Amino acid sequence: MEVRFVLLMAWLAGGPLETGAPLPELQGEYLTGRRAVLPADCAGKAALLALGFTYDSRFAVEAWVKRFRSDFGANPAVTFYEIPMIGGMARMGKWFIDSGMRRGTPKADHEHVITAYGGTDAWKRRVGFHKGDAAYLILLDRQGAVRWRHSGKFEEDAYARLSAAVKALGAP
Repeated sequence: MEVRFVLLMAWLAGGPLETGAPLPELQGEYLTGRRAVLPADCAGKAALLALGFTYDSRFAVEAWVKRFRSDFGANPAVTFYEIPMIGGMARMGKWFIDSGMRRGTPKADHEHVITAYGGTDAWKRRVGFHKGDAAYLILLDRQGAVRWRHSGKFEEDAYARLSAAVKALGAP
């Protein structure tokens, strides 16, 4: 009983994500202006979440998502989200940041970009943040449980593992 309580408290405080565990709720806003709530918004689909915590991480996030979209973008059982995680004083520039991202992102992709303001410290703990220019990747199954994780710049070997994990979820 005591061990369960400690594990629950660690999870509530933003402890590390565990494979097989449900994704804690992540809230933000799509570039369309619509409110985003994960994992609810991707229920019924396998979903790749590509989180970035710094401006420099966008290069790694974009490289992963570009390849993922190429391989799985036409599959209705799969989706993906680029998620800039913005904390600290940067939140003060929300309007400027959001409008810049809207201008730099094709309109067709606006529902695939979620800007999350706040909660970054808890998410850094959850993904094991260690490098500012890395992408932090989370693959969810159709029920919103974590099935695969990785952090870093794009690598073919890691991508092969991601692709295999997506296919293992029944997404051809």
